[in-house]
Amino acid sequence: MTALTFSLPDRNRLLRIAIPLGAVVASLLFSMLLIAISGRSVPDAIDAFLDGAFGTAFAFGASINRAVALALVGLGFIFAFRANLTNVGGEGQIAVGGIAATAVALYGHVDALPLGLAVLLPLLAGTVAGAVWGGIAGILKVRFGTNEVISTLLLGFIALLMVYWSVQSTDLLRQPQTSSATLPESLQIPVPTRLPGLTGDPESPLHIGVVICILLAIATAVVLQRSTFGLRLRAIGLNELAARRAGMSGTLLLVSALAVAGAFGGLAGAIMLQGEQYYLKTGFSSGYGFDGLVVGLLSRGSATGVLAGALFFGFLRSGGISMEIMAGVPAALTLVIQGLIVIAVAGSVILIEKLEKRAR
Repeated sequence: MTALTFSLPDRNRLLRIAIPLGAVVASLLFSMLLIAISGRSVPDAIDAFLDGAFGTAFAFGASINRAVALALVGLGFIFAFRANLTNVGGEGQIAVGGIAATAVALYGHVDALPLGLAVLLPLLAGTVAGAVWGGIAGILKVRFGTNEVISTLLLGFIALLMVYWSVQSTDLLRQPQTSSATLPESLQIPVPTRLPGLTGDPESPLHIGVVICILLAIATAVVLQRSTFGLRLRAIGLNELAARRAGMSGTLLLVSALAVAGAFGGLAGAIMLQGEQYYLKTGFSSGYGFDGLVVGLLSRGSATGVLAGALFFGFLRSGGISMEIMAGVPAALTLVIQGLIVIAVAGSVILIEKLEKRAR
């Protein structure tokens, strides 16, 4: 009888699949226990989760759209991380991207432009705004030695306050006040500036942002793995001093890495604005920057990992909202469940790394 054996690469592949899957299953089982302890019906909560994530064309499309925003922030994170930089300012970069896209869509006189420019120019404005916001953190790092974790985080708070300011002032983006009941938000952007739908189904909110995201994920993988620029980013991240002695411009590379990361976040904000929300309001970024940061962290620098993680968290977000509304699961408990799953997945990644080091 022949013994069944696995080579080390095969064993590592099995571990990379089995350990995260087991961690997610265990966290889901524990989450069901928490729901039962809270006095809610577990079957009702599961039904609500599945309906909210996959149950209808609207739910499925909304989940994918959420995943697009998370994936773009995650792609920006791994781009900066290749240069050993940690971009935690995705929330702020989404915010400035949304501001810029709204301003151009409403007041840039672009809605009558041909060839899709009415859609592209606000997207470009959001991307540029995010790049500038990320580039500021890069300049602070190379000029003054400011840690990028601190600068990107604080710039994020400034950007969120800028959204508040923009929608509170009629001199900026707030809609005209016709009465005391007028909400502090912008006007809706014109229809020609909105992202076209992808399915042709009027019930589905799925838009071409998912195509843009996939193309950018492919481009990111190629740039980081196959290009000279990606190699230089890796070199500066591994040993900045050695890279500078080899003739690489550390200043330009570091600023560029954070600017590109910011551009991804700004594009995410523009897509959120033009794809589903259609008007700017306080809190429109809704924590996507921080969730996208988690997606980037768990991806281990892989663009494919970013897409997989974004899909997971996109459906998780949609299902969690549905559990809260349809099954009466408390909002705090929904956040706890999401946190448990994040911890389980993160712990599985750390365990895999330790096992692989031990095997080597």
